[in-house]
Amino acid sequence: MDPSNLSALPEDAIDEEPQSLPSAFLPESIPPRPASQTSLQKYSPLEWSSFFDKEEDVAIPGSNDVFHIYSAGSEGPVVFCLHGGGYSGLSFALAASKIKEKARVVAMDLRGHGKSSTSNDLDLSIETLSNDVLAVLKAYVWGFSTFYYPCWPQHGRFCGCTCGCKESCEFARPYCCRCCRGDSRRIIDPYAENSVQQNAIFPTIEKAVEWNVKGGSLRNVDSARVSIPSTLKYDDSKKCYTFRTPLEETEVYWKGWYEGLSDKFCHAQHQSF
Repeated sequence: MDPSNLSALPEDAIDEEPQSLPSAFLPESIPPRPASQTSLQKYSPLEWSSFFDKEEDVAIPGSNDVFHIYSAGSEGPVVFCLHGGGYSGLSFALAASKIKEKARVVAMDLRGHGKSSTSNDLDLSIETLSNDVLAVLKAYVWGFSTFYYPCWPQHGRFCGCTCGCKESCEFARPYCCRCCRGDSRRIIDPYAENSVQQNAIFPTIEKAVEWNVKGGSLRNVDSARVSIPSTLKYDDSKKCYTFRTPLEETEVYWKGWYEGLSDKFCHAQHQSF
């Protein structure tokens, strides 16, 4: 094309201001991006009091054993919660906050776990654990002013997993009418489950919570935030946190937690679901 045939643009076209952008596209109209949570904030510990109503120590007569318990609710049947190896009574915190609207919840720290202290924290045999639970029931649960011993078969419930379930089955015949549990056929190999914890160390509690969530042992972040701190202890020599319960030193008892679990549950004289 011959450039000489091109006419010049009128001056008013050259000086014309560009059309303004719609207000929705202006920088000042774009909302600020919400601040992202830091790892420290996302995995910071939560207080037990946001879920349970009170915590207490139950001293067992005739021994040096003291078991720590958390309770919630004031009316209705008692849901007695038994946690699995390496955890604590606070594992039931989120559930307790809901159950307490219609029932009472009691969750104990088993021997060698949480804030409980005994003469031998490493004796995690199913027989010893069962005796511990029965002792706490006699010393605390049956002592409720509004809880009558003759009514126990109609007003007691057990909720637990792993060794917790087997403990309840050990004395389910005379003491409870329902035993709540998951399908024991889904229990993973205890050796694989417990050995993961053996050498884990953490610079902060928050890192321990994050490790448990991302590692898959807990899926709910809030549950981890309230329960994981109670499973830790601070090692002054290493300047870090480690697990309070040395499960690797209790390996001799692992099989006892699992063997015969389904059979005991199915043959216990109570309603099950």
